[in-house]
Amino acid sequence: MTYIANLACKRSSWFMLMLSAFTLEVTALIFQYQMDLAPCIMCIYQRTAVLGIFIAGLIGLTNPNNTLIRISAYVIWSISTIWGYFLAVEHIDMQTTTDVFAYTCGIVPNFPSFMPLHEWIPIFFSAPGDCGEISWQFLDLSMPVWMKIIFSIYSVTLITIISSNLFKKRI
Repeated sequence: MTYIANLACKRSSWFMLMLSAFTLEVTALIFQYQMDLAPCIMCIYQRTAVLGIFIAGLIGLTNPNNTLIRISAYVIWSISTIWGYFLAVEHIDMQTTTDVFAYTCGIVPNFPSFMPLHEWIPIFFSAPGDCGEISWQFLDLSMPVWMKIIFSIYSVTLITIISSNLFKKRI
C-alpha cells in the first residue's frame, strides 16, 4: 500500500499519466487524419477530457512533492476523467438508441466563449462527424465503449492512489 501511495510523489508516475494521455491524443489524430474517421462533437469533448488528464499529468510532473501541486493535479484529473466517462456513456447511448429523435449531434462544439478551441485549433477540435455512426470497432466494441473503459481505468487508478495516500496518513 505504501508503494502505491508513494507513486504520487514520483515524477515518473506523473510522466506516465501525461504520456498515456498524449498517446491517446496522437491516436485520435491518427484515426482522424490517417484513417479518415471524422470525429463528432462527443469525440471532441472526450478528446478535451483526455487533454485535461494530460494537463493534470503535466502539473503533477512539475513538483510532485508539493501537496498543493499534487492536489491541483488530482482535481483536474478527477474532473477530466469523470466528465470523460459520462461523455462516453452518453455517446454510447447515442450510438445504440433506436429512437432517431432521442439525441441530436451538432457540428459546432459548445466551448466557452472565452475559449473557442474549435476556432483557435480547428485541426484538433473541429467536429465534422456524426455521433450516431459507428465507423470503427475493435473486438466488437465501438470507440466510445473503449473510451468508457479507458476513463474507468483512469478513475480506478486515481481512486487507488488517493485512497492509498489517505490510508498511509492514518497509519
